[in-house]
Amino acid sequence: MTADLLSSHRERLNGALKAIHDRGYHSAFPESPSPRVYGETAAADGKAAFEAHLGTTYALEIPGSRGTVVTEQSPYGIALDVSYPRVVEDGLDELLAAAQQGLADWRRAGIDGRTGVTLEILDRLHQRIFELANAVQHTSGQAFVMAFQAGGAHALDRALEAVAYAYEEMGRYPATATWEKPAKGDPIRMEKTFTVTGRGVALVIGCNTFPTWNSWPGLFASLVTGNAVVVKPHPLAVLPLAITVEVCREVLAEAGFDPNLVTLATERAGDGLAKPLATRPEVKLIDFTGGSEFGEWLEQNATQATVFTEKAGVNAVLIDSTDSFKALCNNLAFTLSLYSGQMCTTTQNLFVPAGGIETDEGHKSFEEVGAALATAISKLLGDDARAVEILGGIVNQAVISRLELAPEYGDVVLESRAIQHPAFPEAVVRTPLLVAIDADDAEVYGRECFGPVSFLVKTADTAQSIDLFRSTVTEGGAMTAGIYSTDSKVLDEARDAALDAGVALSENLTGQVFVNQSAAFSDFHGTGANPAANATYTDGAYVASRFRVIQSRRHA
Repeated sequence: MTADLLSSHRERLNGALKAIHDRGYHSAFPESPSPRVYGETAAADGKAAFEAHLGTTYALEIPGSRGTVVTEQSPYGIALDVSYPRVVEDGLDELLAAAQQGLADWRRAGIDGRTGVTLEILDRLHQRIFELANAVQHTSGQAFVMAFQAGGAHALDRALEAVAYAYEEMGRYPATATWEKPAKGDPIRMEKTFTVTGRGVALVIGCNTFPTWNSWPGLFASLVTGNAVVVKPHPLAVLPLAITVEVCREVLAEAGFDPNLVTLATERAGDGLAKPLATRPEVKLIDFTGGSEFGEWLEQNATQATVFTEKAGVNAVLIDSTDSFKALCNNLAFTLSLYSGQMCTTTQNLFVPAGGIETDEGHKSFEEVGAALATAISKLLGDDARAVEILGGIVNQAVISRLELAPEYGDVVLESRAIQHPAFPEAVVRTPLLVAIDADDAEVYGRECFGPVSFLVKTADTAQSIDLFRSTVTEGGAMTAGIYSTDSKVLDEARDAALDAGVALSENLTGQVFVNQSAAFSDFHGTGANPAANATYTDGAYVASRFRVIQSRRHA
């Protein structure tokens, strides 16, 4: 059956393999939720499937679970009340033993067999994309279209990208070889076999804001390379990963493998399951997205495992000059507004010289730059019904707390305002806050303020902007950076600073591409070269540590 699965998905795999080398535009899963793409009833059917979960117990048989737990609250105010099997520390022996039971058979499936199964899982998840989009929306607070794209189609693309890299890396060596050494008389001959073997159990620790997009690359990279995977979702974003685990287990069982190769470890908030789970000797791989404090704890304490982390950072844009001031403001307005800034790629620091900048509209002072950006944001979000489809909902109270504190840091250029969601009256929706601060206030802008808060940092000149950009990213990390300048020398200096700091750079974005967007198969998400992340989605290094090649040899 596994050979048939790979054959049925070969075209999709070949397209992904070509794309990771060409680095051009490629999308294997349509990102438009239009009925013309997915069919007239797909949206309604998916919503109904999502609503069927509400108030029920999710039917997953997880070894080591102890009763059930309800943990989620929709940022849009609707009641979820889904119960999940609860895993606590005294159930880990049973959970991890069960996860390892099927590893030998999974190894024997070989590269093609495992790849066929994982591609089938992705195809089944795609069939449930509207259900997943609703689940992502009502656990993360993303607006529906963004949840469909980032939580569905783009997440599937990133997962497929990881599978393609893994398939290529696993196939780097021959399965068998004949070794022959010249000698007196007959040569010495050996037959050698090289088997790709997983490391053991992989742990995926999910996040609240992007439960699928950030979890699927590690999950599928570990699974296809021969590992079992324990998925520990964020307590506030379980449903999208419960659906994921259900599909994984369904396909594994149908293909003749132990469904416990993929399990769900749901905990109650405050249980603290991640630490004892992450330090178990059976766990050899860990993927984590979240705050720096716990990410660094994992790196320092889960020493038995290879740890892949995406943590906090301070993303920056340098504004030196532009030949399209209006387009610059409009581009940044969308960047700062999308999903209320609750993205690891959203710009936090806007470095602007105190003396202002040169533009196609003439010289603009520091104050005029701030005012124009505030106007662009206000215009973009002026219609509440349109605004909520850009902003989504605030994911948790911690974001609100940071937003309420931020005006104390400097001079407010644009106040944040509350918006009433027309479809979900209990949703908490806020527009971005802009605060002007001085370059000396590094203790403020040098740390992440996650959410709809950005700082206009007044620098002495562009040279200082570049120096501060380099130092803040080197010390605090960043996932993205941008530069606006008409001066080729300044662009060169910004590129060098970005290379020094190890962060991806976007230059003069004035169209429909934004610094906080990342395209699978072309853009690398994170670099692994600064404190914000120690790995990148996705490259050879992201997958190669997840397996080993074990040889056996004999006389021919």
